[in-house]
Amino acid sequence: MNKCYIISYDLMAPGKNYELLYNTIKSYGTWGKITESCWIIVTALPATAIRDRLALCIDRNDRLFVSRLAMPAAWRNTKADDVWVKRILETYGQ
Repeated sequence: MNKCYIISYDLMAPGKNYELLYNTIKSYGTWGKITESCWIIVTALPATAIRDRLALCIDRNDRLFVSRLAMPAAWRNTKADDVWVKRILETYGQ
């Protein structure tokens, strides 16, 4: 069963190319960029599997956080469309 997850990170190497990380996040299919370093994805995988896969795309000193995301939630001025965020959370944030 698909669930909604939030991914947040601090990338400690300014100027480094993190395209592999961004493309891996997008490979989950349903994704939205919420802030510069925070994304929502939808997948049936557990948080540990998401973390382990994304950890392969970053340096050892970079920070990474993956957690289930559920309603109720509140936000303001996300990069993703507010209607999309609400629909995703209502559908997968149970």
